[in-house]
Amino acid sequence: MGIISTILGAFGFGFGTTVGIVIGYYLFIYHQSTDVQDPEIKPLVELDSETIAKMFPEIPLWVKNPDFDRIDWLNKLIGHMWPYMNKAICNMAKSISKPIIAEQIPNYKIDSVEFEMLTLGSLPPTFQGMKVYATDDKEIIMELSVKWAGNPNILVAATAFGLKATVQVVDLQVFATPRITLKPLVPSFPCFANIFVSLMDKPQVDFGLKLLGADVMAIPGLYRFVQELIKDQVANMYLWPKTLNVQIMDPSKAMKKPVGLLNVKVIKAIKLKKKDLLGGSDPYVKLTLSGDKVPGKKTVVKHSNLNPEWNEEFDLVVKEPESQELQLIVYDWEQVGKHDKIGMNVILLKDLTPEEPKLMTLELLKSMEPNEPVSEKSRGQLVVEVEYKPFKEDDIPDNLEDPNAVEKAPEGTPSGGGLLVVIVHEAEDLEGKYHTNPSVRLMFKGEERKTKRVKKNREPRWDEDFQFPLDEPPINDKLHVEVISTTSRIGLNMHPKETLGYVVINLGDVVSNRRINDKYHLIDSKNGRIQIELQWRTSS
Repeated sequence: MGIISTILGAFGFGFGTTVGIVIGYYLFIYHQSTDVQDPEIKPLVELDSETIAKMFPEIPLWVKNPDFDRIDWLNKLIGHMWPYMNKAICNMAKSISKPIIAEQIPNYKIDSVEFEMLTLGSLPPTFQGMKVYATDDKEIIMELSVKWAGNPNILVAATAFGLKATVQVVDLQVFATPRITLKPLVPSFPCFANIFVSLMDKPQVDFGLKLLGADVMAIPGLYRFVQELIKDQVANMYLWPKTLNVQIMDPSKAMKKPVGLLNVKVIKAIKLKKKDLLGGSDPYVKLTLSGDKVPGKKTVVKHSNLNPEWNEEFDLVVKEPESQELQLIVYDWEQVGKHDKIGMNVILLKDLTPEEPKLMTLELLKSMEPNEPVSEKSRGQLVVEVEYKPFKEDDIPDNLEDPNAVEKAPEGTPSGGGLLVVIVHEAEDLEGKYHTNPSVRLMFKGEERKTKRVKKNREPRWDEDFQFPLDEPPINDKLHVEVISTTSRIGLNMHPKETLGYVVINLGDVVSNRRINDKYHLIDSKNGRIQIELQWRTSS
């Protein structure tokens, strides 16, 4: 019986399954619903904005609004430049925030607030479109649709009452439509004097905030409160018609044109103050015209002479004779370290009669501050002859302010050679493993020069220049620049000196360009850079 039951059961399952499939097939074919309608198809132009937004939630602004232009080229450009823009923006943010933080922290009983880490990440912002307004004024108005979902890493450390708290900002998202106005337009590069920024709508800001490793934004209610607070605060400050104004240059000065030349003849100095230990000085004179951005003029150095005679002439471009002044500073040249100032004085251009040479004997002062106490000991005198020569109408010479123009080499320079001038300006983002007291060492043709040492400074400024007389142009030569840090601690010190980075500069370009002023990334340094200006001066 068991075998017969098993056989009948298997036969019944197979027969039932076959009959079910046949019946289901015929029901599917012959009993479909008759009320099915074809979908209604319409062109996109006939659909309402709400329907389109549901279909395409991320439509670029240049598609939705014909006034906005597509700017994919700008996104590609920013994508390539972002690693450098990231560093530049972060450095600017640090410099802007430093005085603001220093002013505010005393009000909250906080000892210090500083950035331990500030980087905007590897993802640049994208621009969905740009609208440009045409006006009759001397201005350019642009509206940009900006979307940025970045991966920044911002660490801010605050110290108070001996305790330190670190806050980390991550996963920042910003959606905004700023209006950028460039005005007024001026005939000097970059051709606009101010940047005005306004927000046309409240920005959408989203971010994560971590304190002691925990996400603070996960606290119920805090996320929406902080987000709305930021929107309102930013809107109160910069929502149109309110603006953020960034001045690029003084428009009044940018519009000024040269009106004349100031001819200065540095004749001699009398009874200069002794600066060297052996009872002498190595004086030279630096001439600067106020309001002038071009480098100042310098005489040659007269070694071991307290009564030097120069008889050198210089021409300086004058734009505002009623307000500009000529500053004359006498320095004592030093082979190593900063040059000492012997004394100074100024000549007001408004006191000069045009086309009349004026011989003047100036008392050298410690400074031009009105409250500076007067020293009984004389610093010496400087004898100069000055003459203001105004231009006649339509008689302005060309190339008066060539940014690459350099002074001529001093007399006695070989006709086939010249003077290589190396100016060490500043450095940034220096970081030593054991200490950061930077100075710069220059190595050229076996000769070594050094700047002064700046204590405990990651962004030092030196502004020291070094001169190398050469018999021939250094076309195939190289300049070795090394930033070193030394410590003066007394006692056992395992690391008294360390290298903060170096760079090797080929000098062929400075011979052809005459002047190069650039920032160089330091080798063996994480982010360090140094600004070096090179000049090649010849007698012709």
